[in-house]
Amino acid sequence: MNRLHQLFNTKEEPLLSIYYTAGYPDINSTLDIAEGLEKAGVDFIEIGFPYSDPLADGPVIQNSSLKALNNGMTLKLLFEQLKELRNRVSIPVLLMGYFNTVLQYGVPEFCKACAEAGVDGVIVPDLPMYEYEELYKDCFLDHDVSNVFLITPLTSEERIRKIDKLSNSFIYLLSSSSTTGKNLDVNTSSEAYYARLQKMELNNPTMIGFGIHDHNSFNKAAEFTRGAIVGSAFVKFLDTPDAINRIPEFVATIRK
Repeated sequence: MNRLHQLFNTKEEPLLSIYYTAGYPDINSTLDIAEGLEKAGVDFIEIGFPYSDPLADGPVIQNSSLKALNNGMTLKLLFEQLKELRNRVSIPVLLMGYFNTVLQYGVPEFCKACAEAGVDGVIVPDLPMYEYEELYKDCFLDHDVSNVFLITPLTSEERIRKIDKLSNSFIYLLSSSSTTGKNLDVNTSSEAYYARLQKMELNNPTMIGFGIHDHNSFNKAAEFTRGAIVGSAFVKFLDTPDAINRIPEFVATIRK
């Protein structure tokens, strides 16, 4: 089992994942943040590689991407930094970003670099499912890199079943069809959406993202899934004084 499989198969408590942007707030802060998150008790992390037009992201993550690009962060530089990843971090690590960046880097080269760095999976929201299946699946599988798909409240059951079949770690469940940074709003319609997914008895576990920002929203998400992913709230926290040394303080507001 790779690190993601081992985590989901062995830990029973709700899982906490945190996203942040590589190269933000500083060009060399990527591994310091990763190490700080592991020490604070986060279960796995998602490192975003910045892109100039992050369509699915709200203003907080958009701003972090812009600053990271201005700092000089590139995918090539990120992989250079990640050569030290497994000397400092043992929890699962995923990369998250947009397909144009991966395509320019080269999909085979990207998968190879992920494997060499010890990256366990990737989340590429705009990689079409049929392209993944027809063109790239074998490359990901050959390098033991999990490709994580996203599901929204508008995703059909047929597509969900297909995603479940193609997945081999977990499925990223969007709390809404909005962009990142919106507060989690669990109402009658969203509860019906979560209940519908539970009744489908998918083979892969699910994690909720988009809108998780405090202890209450984390607990609410964990009622329906294996856990939750925090993004914008943590990226915003990184803009506060001495944030990297205060990561345990932030994680405590989610875990309590």
